[in-house]
Amino acid sequence: MTARRGGRAAARKRHRTPWKPVAVCAAVLILQLLMIWTDLRPYATGALVLGVLGAVLWWLWRTDRMVRDRDRAWREKEEVRAGRRTLADADAMTGTQFEELVAGLCRRDGCTDVRRVGGAGDNGVDVAGRLPDGRSMIIQCKRYAPHRAVASRDLRDLLGSRVHFGADVAICVTTARFSGPALTFAAGNGIATVHRDHVGLWNSGAALPSLLGISDAGQGDHRHRVRWKKTYG
Repeated sequence: MTARRGGRAAARKRHRTPWKPVAVCAAVLILQLLMIWTDLRPYATGALVLGVLGAVLWWLWRTDRMVRDRDRAWREKEEVRAGRRTLADADAMTGTQFEELVAGLCRRDGCTDVRRVGGAGDNGVDVAGRLPDGRSMIIQCKRYAPHRAVASRDLRDLLGSRVHFGADVAICVTTARFSGPALTFAAGNGIATVHRDHVGLWNSGAALPSLLGISDAGQGDHRHRVRWKKTYG
């Protein structure tokens, strides 16, 4: 009986896991990891910083893209709304309503200090303001029937208004057309003419500066033309 117990004790002793070698190996492994971490710590810190910076940049890019998408969607809706305003709508407007339409299109295109001044004692000016490049402008609005034509006497009045107000650019906008003498007078005196077809383009999204570029005149003197070219290319 005693021999049997001694044999069992010896067997347990042989199968017992030696804990000292395991502890030594674990300690060595920990020391090696600490030594490696000391060497790699700058790289790990740099990787962490780069990761955080990348996440911030991604968030900013995503936010900017969302804002741009919303802005583009809004502009598309505005273009659709502008396209629905046809020349038939302009033909049905009163003179005051047409002046308000012209003033609104000027604001849409980046003009500043835009105001409607049409009415009694307006001295031939219906809308006044400044073009996006800073030049002062006056606009005369003629809401005529399509078959009518703006006469040269109307542009003579506008020329006098430009001198009276000291404006850089004078523009005549009409839902009709200009007579031959009127176009000749406008070209010779630096008056921009926006006839019916141009009003349709403007109302559908074309910018006012681009209409001035295809007008017979309207760019002012040489100094103003140089400024216009620098601004619009």
